[in-house]
Amino acid sequence: MRRGRLVAVLLAAFGLIGASNAAPLAKTSIEQGKVAGAVKGNVAAFLGIPYAAPPVGNLRWREPQAPANWKGVRQATAYGANCMQIITPKGHGPWTWEYSALGKVSEDCLTVNVWTPAKVTGEKLPVLFWIHGGGYFEGSSSVAIYDGAALAKKGIVVVSLNYRLGALGFLAHPELSAESPHHVSGNYGVLDTIAALKWVQKNVAAFGGDPSHVTIWGQSAGSGMVIDLTFLPAAKGLFTGAIAESGVGIGFPMPTMKQAEQMGADFAKAKGATTLAQLRAMSAEDILKLPAAATDFSKPGPFFMPIMDGWLLPAQYAELTQQGRFNDTPFLTGQTTNESSAMRPKFGNLTQAECDADLTRTAGAMAEKFRAAYFKPGVDCNVGLAEMLRDRGVYSAQVWMKDRLKAGKGPVFGYLYNHFEPGSDAARYGTFHSSDIPYVFNTLDKTPERPFTDKDRAIAETLSSYWVNFTKTGNPNGTGLPQWPAVDPANPKILGTGDTFAVQAPLTPERAKLWEELVASGAMLGMF
Repeated sequence: MRRGRLVAVLLAAFGLIGASNAAPLAKTSIEQGKVAGAVKGNVAAFLGIPYAAPPVGNLRWREPQAPANWKGVRQATAYGANCMQIITPKGHGPWTWEYSALGKVSEDCLTVNVWTPAKVTGEKLPVLFWIHGGGYFEGSSSVAIYDGAALAKKGIVVVSLNYRLGALGFLAHPELSAESPHHVSGNYGVLDTIAALKWVQKNVAAFGGDPSHVTIWGQSAGSGMVIDLTFLPAAKGLFTGAIAESGVGIGFPMPTMKQAEQMGADFAKAKGATTLAQLRAMSAEDILKLPAAATDFSKPGPFFMPIMDGWLLPAQYAELTQQGRFNDTPFLTGQTTNESSAMRPKFGNLTQAECDADLTRTAGAMAEKFRAAYFKPGVDCNVGLAEMLRDRGVYSAQVWMKDRLKAGKGPVFGYLYNHFEPGSDAARYGTFHSSDIPYVFNTLDKTPERPFTDKDRAIAETLSSYWVNFTKTGNPNGTGLPQWPAVDPANPKILGTGDTFAVQAPLTPERAKLWEELVASGAMLGMF
């Protein structure tokens, strides 16, 4: 009897019988060696696995190198260190602690995490690859609300990564370009992401995932990375679907290689470094000490971000889109209704003069036309400003979707998220940038101090199901969910999500025409 049970267990472990009743695999073997994760319920989590060598010493500001192998079994039960950044334990603005990177920071930070419900290695489950946001200068895969277990429970493998940030991730410099075989520099954080996707191709089958069925997904700066990946020849074949959450459209152009090199040279000079060797000799902590402008979208300065280097990123997005030079896959994208609220300290409390100044910055010579469309007599100007800023992002995304569908096959699915996350700042910030993330991840339990209701939990169940369905099929629709139509460029419709789930036009025809006229005048649109 005992022998029979032993044989059954062994057969189940190898996927030959009874796999459906087995526990998720807790140990597996990848290219680098054996790893052991932690099983909780129906999901196993493997955390902090290196996908590249530590980018330290002479490897600082170089393309990611292959990770080292190890002997024995590596315990993958704790997240790796956060990439270098300033930690704010209590968060900032509406982004409370559960939105923030916490704990240790290090240059040795290039790790991935895997959540899997697979019982055996050969299940070929679809893979969802998460790229965190944070303005390219902060954030981490270990942020509490990014736990992938709830999504994995719905039948997919979830992978997340850390990538180099700030000056350590995106510094360009003439000397760095000179030592590069491609004669470029910067974009190290983008190269990290490609390296992690290549790691997935080689290793995700060991966790029951299908390397030929990978959807990339990012939010904010992570959404920007998704857009980058869709244009990169180097990323071709590494993914089959894309989700860009809060960050798609016709925004500001990337800096050119020449511009980025000049910013890098100015940065080095400000640090007192006259050579690349001196920069590499500095501590990561000293490199991290940036001018305030480097992390402030509203001020000029060395803001480190992806660069149009002519090699990795060959041209500006608009040009590449119009020419059809992108990795054409199903695409899902959208935004919240108050993306700008957290970016503006006085959002909702501006004086009339401040509203007028914002109106002029946005609409320029068309300010009076926009005033007539958005600012009603006798109504608080903050209400009109919030609507105008919302529509700016919506129209920008609408133009992007039309251009994408004109040059590619699609499909594209668009959404607008409209639910306030409960909390002390809900009335002030509304559906602030990132507030949809815990609902999509279905991780409301990570913040028990927020007064979530059954309605919140129902929204999370619905949104997470849409994202999982898209990962599985390239289409978010599924049994029991409100119908979500693909965008028709001739008559674009998106899905309103959150408080209600209903199909809607992105903008009224009158407002769409107004924004069209503004863009035709040469104005640049962004989300914030």
